[in-house]
Amino acid sequence: MYEILTSAHSGLRWLVLATLVIAIINSFGKTRGGITFSAKDKKKALFALIFTHIQFVLGLILYFISPKVVFDAASMKSDVLRFFLVEHVVMMVLAVALITIGYSKAKRTAMDGKKFKSIMVFYLLGLLIIIAAIPWPFRDLGGSWF
Repeated sequence: MYEILTSAHSGLRWLVLATLVIAIINSFGKTRGGITFSAKDKKKALFALIFTHIQFVLGLILYFISPKVVFDAASMKSDVLRFFLVEHVVMMVLAVALITIGYSKAKRTAMDGKKFKSIMVFYLLGLLIIIAAIPWPFRDLGGSWF
C-alpha cells in the first residue's frame, strides 16, 4: 500500500506542476482586462486546483504512514526526517492554501482581468513554494524523479 501511494504521489507531482504552469501561462497575458474569462480559462484553473488537492490528500495519507515521518524529538537532528516531518508538509499546506485562495478569489470577482490576475499571482506563489518543497533527487532527501 505504501509503495503504491508513494508512486502515485511522486508521479502525480508532474501533473500538478504541468497544470499549474498551464493555468499561470494562460492567465499571464490576460490580466490587463478586455479578454473574457471563458469556460476554458476556468477549466484550466480548476484542473490545476483539483490535481493539487488530490496530491495533497495523497500526501496527507502518506504523512501518517510513511517511515520517513517520525514523530520524535530526535527527528529534528536529521535533515531527511526533519524535512518530511516539518518542512515539506508546512510548505505544501501553504502552497495548497494559496492556490485555493487564488481560485476562490477568481470565482468571486466580477472583473475578468482580476480573475486572471488572482489565478496568476496565487498559483505562481503556490507553484514556487511547491518547487522549493519537493524532495528532488539532487537534494539528497531520499526523493526520486518518479
